[in-house]
Amino acid sequence: MRLSVLFVLGGLALAGGGPALAEDPEAGRQVANMCRTCHGLDGYAQVPIAPHIGGEPKEYIEAQLMAFKTGAREHEIMSVVSTSLSAQQISDVAAWYAAHVATATLPDGVSAADAPVACVSCHGVDGISVALNAPNLAGEVNIYIDTQLKAFRSGKRRHAIMSEIAAEMTDEEIRAAADWYARIRLDIAPIE
Repeated sequence: MRLSVLFVLGGLALAGGGPALAEDPEAGRQVANMCRTCHGLDGYAQVPIAPHIGGEPKEYIEAQLMAFKTGAREHEIMSVVSTSLSAQQISDVAAWYAAHVATATLPDGVSAADAPVACVSCHGVDGISVALNAPNLAGEVNIYIDTQLKAFRSGKRRHAIMSEIAAEMTDEEIRAAADWYARIRLDIAPIE
């Protein structure tokens, strides 16, 4: 029996399906050099079509990179970039970006009670994720959020929760949610 278990575990390790890899944020910083043009070295996006990823949950970043790598999620740039990364590099770069601290501030005169109800249980009132499998939305460009919600609604992008939520949203509700999170000030603190 022990021999069988060892044989199966050894096979999984060789196939790359073993236990989660120990992450190394410093090694991830090196990988992040290839991400900096769009996402910034600290995870604050440099271009409007790229999301901010500094301070995102590590689990979310890893899941998205693996989805791009395997083809479960497609993007003309990210699909190419992620295929060149090993599982260890994905774990490391996710740890690097997750090690940053993201904070968000609602604009003056804005009430938390006006936050989009369909979004707050995962993405928070202020756009800082309260779920490990959900991204931060604070400070994202409204067209980025709008585009992603419409991709979920149309089926171009699939997720067990988001596809159902987006399917029920009108264009006006999508735009209102996108505008809400876009107005929030996002700060990403550097790693000390």
